Amino acid sequence: MFTQRIIEFLLQLMFVNGAYKKVRKIIKLVAATMLTLGVSWGVTGVAHAQSALEDILSSGKLKVGTTGDWNPMTVKDPATNTYKGFDIDVMTELAKDLDVELEFVPTDWKTLVNGVTAGKYHITGSASISPARMKAAGFSESYLAVEIYPFAMKDNASKFDGWDSINQPGVKVATTLGTTFEKHAREWFPNAEIKVVEAPARGFNEVVAGRADVFITSNIEGATLKEKFDIAQVAGADARAPAPIAMLLPQGDQVWINYVNNWVKLKKLKGFFDDTGSTWGM
Repeated sequence: MFTQRIIEFLLQLMFVNGAYKKVRKIIKLVAATMLTLGVSWGVTGVAHAQSALEDILSSGKLKVGTTGDWNPMTVKDPATNTYKGFDIDVMTELAKDLDVELEFVPTDWKTLVNGVTAGKYHITGSASISPARMKAAGFSESYLAVEIYPFAMKDNASKFDGWDSINQPGVKVATTLGTTFEKHAREWFPNAEIKVVEAPARGFNEVVAGRADVFITSNIEGATLKEKFDIAQVAGADARAPAPIAMLLPQGDQVWINYVNNWVKLKKLKGFFDDTGSTWGM
């Protein structure tokens, strides 16, 4: 309001009354159009788009992008079309604190960032922070960290000893398109054959089916898969690429990013993330 009065005063100095009245009408028309488009003026007089936080509170709905294929973070049950996992519990808690309805929007790893930038969802479940993703999207404060290890079927794991034993001609390394694991597999195993599958298929499925020898994944998922399948961690392979885990958000929406960051801090202090991780064997 104060900025608008200054502008009007300057216009009065610049124009005679008749011209000023015409310009003032134009200003009002532009302002009304901007409001219709969901654009407002900050205290500096600079236009900015409506925050996702405003959209969530006004619509009463939090839209979350999730892949449903990262056990135990997010797992989709095709029979019921519902999700379960660490991420699901975290987002349920976030929606409860916002006092809004929760809607999960199906996505996959190769389009995870695009979904945020295109406004298909307000936030995503857990994803590793990477320079490539940071170019297009914002991240929340981290609440978890993962490390990467190679895995093989138990009856095949003894053929390998350490990372270098995998980087050999004739070795098939399976990975999922669009994941950080795909990027690492191509960097770490230039001499091996890289077999890329597209979601909803996963790299580990290729190994279980006998179509590949090795896959790489986080310590979190690896522990879960060892319980479910006859899978073993490759001996002699130390942890690689430790990475913080966080939620993806619209890059330029500092209001929404600030809210989520402070929410994460509060939940950390209350032990929410530790308790939820324990529930899922993490």
